[in-house]
Amino acid sequence: MRSTQAIGRRTADQPSTLWPSRPAGHPEAGDAVSAAAPGAGPAATGPGAGPLSTGPATGPTTGPVPAGPGTDRGEEAAARTGHQGVADEADMVDADVPHAVGLELQTLLGQRLAESAELGAEFTHDIAERVAGFTQRGGHRFRARLVWWSLRACGGGSTAQTRAALQAAAALELIQTCALVHDDLMDRSSTRRGGPALHTDVARQYAGAAPRDVADRLGASAAVLAGDIALAWADDAMAEVVLGCGLPSGTARRLHDVWRALRTEMAAGQYLDVHGQATSVRTVARAIRSACLKSALYTVERPMEIGAVLAGADAATIGMLRRAGRCAGLAFQLRDDLDDVFADPRVTGKPAGGDLTQGKTTYLLAVTRALATAAGDRATLALLESAAAQPALPDPLLADVRTAIAATGARDLLEKRIERLAGRSRRHLAEAGLTPRPAARLDDLLGEITRTSGRASAGAQPRVPVLTGSRTECTA
Repeated sequence: MRSTQAIGRRTADQPSTLWPSRPAGHPEAGDAVSAAAPGAGPAATGPGAGPLSTGPATGPTTGPVPAGPGTDRGEEAAARTGHQGVADEADMVDADVPHAVGLELQTLLGQRLAESAELGAEFTHDIAERVAGFTQRGGHRFRARLVWWSLRACGGGSTAQTRAALQAAAALELIQTCALVHDDLMDRSSTRRGGPALHTDVARQYAGAAPRDVADRLGASAAVLAGDIALAWADDAMAEVVLGCGLPSGTARRLHDVWRALRTEMAAGQYLDVHGQATSVRTVARAIRSACLKSALYTVERPMEIGAVLAGADAATIGMLRRAGRCAGLAFQLRDDLDDVFADPRVTGKPAGGDLTQGKTTYLLAVTRALATAAGDRATLALLESAAAQPALPDPLLADVRTAIAATGARDLLEKRIERLAGRSRRHLAEAGLTPRPAARLDDLLGEITRTSGRASAGAQPRVPVLTGSRTECTA
């Protein structure tokens, strides 16, 4: 990567670094803007702006507006969109949330890379730049978008709230980098998002300079440290929100409590996952509990809660949003379980059947085993055991597994449960008394996350055990 320029730290009275919205009709749900996107214009100048080592920020598609010393960010945005001043920052974020979050990350990561450069080239290149690059590439930015639309649906959108929400969203993107880098290492996954996993990438870098096993250990160590750095940077970003955004003391305290819970739940869910792999505990209740911690809470419920807390929502509204998020989050995980077996690896970016070969206790596999056991279907149980013993599933075996799972009724059951959970999520959302337009955007986002129409399915369904009675109660 190219050398990194130090970027001044944004102070509490400076607006967030925002380019204006893209043209009307641009899908808000599009990929986050990459700092090195083709056709990118020159990086903006002004308070809080600066280039990442990965390249300049992507400029707007509506034509260039000069920016230089003394150019006010709000005036610059107004020239592009017709909005006047920074009071309309929230409207600009509304138009393209991933873009705004990408620019927040650009500034934040530019600062972190500048600091890392003082610690040595090896650390900067092997660890810090990889963390920054992985985070910038991002994915769907679901967590960031949930923070934003929950804030807006609860009536938030002041300059201070906008700044806080974007920084909180950046923190969530960084903690997701931590989770994925460590998850790939623990699962021994060699790919992520269509490219090499971080530990694999580092091992390949040093393959010619060290024996294979030594390079592999270095890659594993680098992944541990990279995940740690991503978590540290996430904590730093959230500390800026709590301490530096001028939030009311009660809001700051509640936000800190949510963040603390999110981090612990994420780690607990991951440990439950690997514990199940090691001990071969494959019950439906275990699968639901793991899905609740790793996805329902961490991916959907807690980000929605963060947005609502930043907006100053009351306890009843926050509770309703949390229930909506938990249902959608469970549906999201069940959809991911299905994708692991039935989706095209070229779409998911990971090998098909990885959950099975890694011995994971997913809801799909647990339900398949439960239904096969109840039906006395020993052939299916034997097939799953045989597939689990493989390092990867060859196409003929994968086809047999898909056929067997579908034949037990597990696939249809999950599809119905996803629809039912999504419908329940939307009902909770409708009961929360939210601001209509952003509430509709939030509703659409939950539908995108679960890939459902939101209509609850009807008809009898096979009964499976449900986890109840804990502080993080989840049902499916």
